[in-house]
Amino acid sequence: MIDEITLIDQLQQSTTKEVAFKSLVSQYKERLYWHIRKIVISHEDSDDVLQNTFIKVYKNINQFKRDSKLFSWMYRIATNEAITFINKKAKEKNIHISDYQLQITSTLDSDYWFSGDEIQLILQKAIATLPQKQQLVFNMKYFDEMKYEEISEILDTSVGALKASYHIAAKKIEHFIKNYN
Repeated sequence: MIDEITLIDQLQQSTTKEVAFKSLVSQYKERLYWHIRKIVISHEDSDDVLQNTFIKVYKNINQFKRDSKLFSWMYRIATNEAITFINKKAKEKNIHISDYQLQITSTLDSDYWFSGDEIQLILQKAIATLPQKQQLVFNMKYFDEMKYEEISEILDTSVGALKASYHIAAKKIEHFIKNYN
């Protein structure tokens, strides 16, 4: 595994860009896939958004200013791509984004790629009821076990605001699960 500074240098040089990009994809595709999957829910859609994310990374790597970690920058791109994707899907169906997310979450139990049990399904339904920002914060903190400082860098939000969002999200999820039939 190449250290981040060397990888960025190689990505920003035309002679080493292709090989470095293959290394980047290999190194980060799984983590980015699961981050995207938590937002867009569907496996097929997640693959599409992941591909779009890597295309953007490839095209814009020379604009990467190194003022954050490379992974944080890619995570931000993946998050924006996923949000844009679900907003577009909701708009196509002419429904509110929260209704769209509840709709796609309700199909999880028939999704071949979903391997969770009933409580995980209920948890996903609970998460889908949260406002988008709370969903992101909850997923990044709870599932990805990211530190608030990392989430702050990705979402460009203060640590205090993230802690409040996570606390509120956890309470809403707890309430949803307690009241779920």
